Amino acid sequence: MSTPYDEMASAFEAHALDGAYNAHYDRPAVLALAGDVRGRRVLDAGCGPGLYAQELVARGAEVVGVDRSEAMLSLARERLGEVARLLPADLDEPLPFADGCFDLVVCALAIHHVRDRTATLQEFLRVLAPGGRAVLSTHHPTQDWLRKGGSYFERRQEEDVWRLEGCSFTARFWREPLSALCAAVAAAGFLIERLEEPLPAASMRERWPEDWEKLQREPGFLVLRLVKPPVA
Repeated sequence: MSTPYDEMASAFEAHALDGAYNAHYDRPAVLALAGDVRGRRVLDAGCGPGLYAQELVARGAEVVGVDRSEAMLSLARERLGEVARLLPADLDEPLPFADGCFDLVVCALAIHHVRDRTATLQEFLRVLAPGGRAVLSTHHPTQDWLRKGGSYFERRQEEDVWRLEGCSFTARFWREPLSALCAAVAAAGFLIERLEEPLPAASMRERWPEDWEKLQREPGFLVLRLVKPPVA
């Protein structure tokens, strides 16, 4: 099934490769919480054009990437070649992997697109080995509230219009309060090990000073590291 990300794939890749919020804010924060991945079996859930997977492979991980968008997967295959396994999968559906076959799940800026966060997180938990971790990044809920208005506590689907490479694309996502996200994490069976409201990398300051200054005052994204409890 075609998705908005099929339409915007090439433009998104060009934007995310060295964009302020992707390359100099989210990616450094996610990779920092992922930690040492040498020899680890890593699932990149919602891998897009493969930018996070590329970094994980370079750091010594054995990476499998999944994405619903065939166009995104095509770009990821061009980027990664044979060094990562890339498969189509919808994060709103059960994942095509056996129980406990990964040490780490990375899900960067994708969890807010799924319909049922608890169900998706339960799948992440299932495919992780005991003691395995998941690193998620998402919109900061207060930022969504400031941008969209209404009640902070209401869960609802929103739309953003992204202007990339001279074209406009509509992206839909779910907004909900932080307490709802934490409840989904607990209901899935995870424990929250770290919760970060990251600051941008210093590399953003010179090229995007206004964005850098804004992110010194108010959060844009939220990054969590979750752990699957070991078997008693």
